[in-house]
Amino acid sequence: MQPLTASGRPAGSSGYFIMLFGAGVTSARRLGVLEAIGDRAHPELAVYEVNRAGRRTPGMSPTELPNLVSKPRQLLRGDVEQGLFSALPDDVEIRYSTVPTRITQDDSAAEVTLHDTAADTTVTERFDLVVGADGLRSTVRRLVFGPEDYLRPLNYMVGATALDEPVAGFGLREGLILAEPRRSAWTFSFAGHAPSLMFSYRTDDIDAEFARPPIESIRAAFGPRPAGPVLESLFTAFEQAPDHLFDSVHQVKMPSWHRGRVVLVGDAAWCVTLYAGMGASSGIAGGELLGTMLRRHPGDLPGALRAWETRMRPFLSILFSSC
Repeated sequence: MQPLTASGRPAGSSGYFIMLFGAGVTSARRLGVLEAIGDRAHPELAVYEVNRAGRRTPGMSPTELPNLVSKPRQLLRGDVEQGLFSALPDDVEIRYSTVPTRITQDDSAAEVTLHDTAADTTVTERFDLVVGADGLRSTVRRLVFGPEDYLRPLNYMVGATALDEPVAGFGLREGLILAEPRRSAWTFSFAGHAPSLMFSYRTDDIDAEFARPPIESIRAAFGPRPAGPVLESLFTAFEQAPDHLFDSVHQVKMPSWHRGRVVLVGDAAWCVTLYAGMGASSGIAGGELLGTMLRRHPGDLPGALRAWETRMRPFLSILFSSC
């Protein structure tokens, strides 16, 4: 049966700040994609803590966190996507704007109904294995594991976008952190690319945050004090960006990541929280290990999935216990 990748958009069409830590680096190297993924870190990148008046003091980059065995790679999400896509074999079929609407299983295959949202067509096909790597609000998880809500809300919101140019008053290799109780704004600098911007704030009513335009919710979270020049420029950059992310922050915890011929990988199975910075690393490591276990257990899919989950669980338990 032909492999299938279902996605709503081309790889690398957008991208925000991520870090690739040791587990992800090691797995990417074994997959032969590490150099294609690259590294946007630069020894001259600087981070400043700022306040609303614009006063700045030296800050610490997320890549300089204490107790790191080695510096993580500093990347845009699109870097990882493009690196992985560039290594796909020629016989992998890629379908954009395609989502699963129904998944059933029998002893010989998983039957998946797929809807092409662009062409408004539907087709049902059979697969040896279905891998749900479709993120925090996984459709595959809902279809196969039922309506139970595995999302654990943390009562925080994030808004993120990739900027077209540096923040006014800052250089291309300079990032900033504006941190206040219950709210913060960050820009992450890269070598050879304009920074990414992320707002983060606490809320007591997640539904209310989604009931208005994202920029209005973000502005309200930082009110009622005057924004000042730096924060106002960040609001404007977010509002004018052609593409952005605005979402609530959750963890995903599940008692099992596989059922029959369906397995979940990455945030769909084990989102620690985006604040951990381990989403890309654990996703790549989980996918690479899954392939290894399938090769080690030829003709024994249940055994391969059990062995894979047994190996992955301790690693994720450490991440969850540290949050």
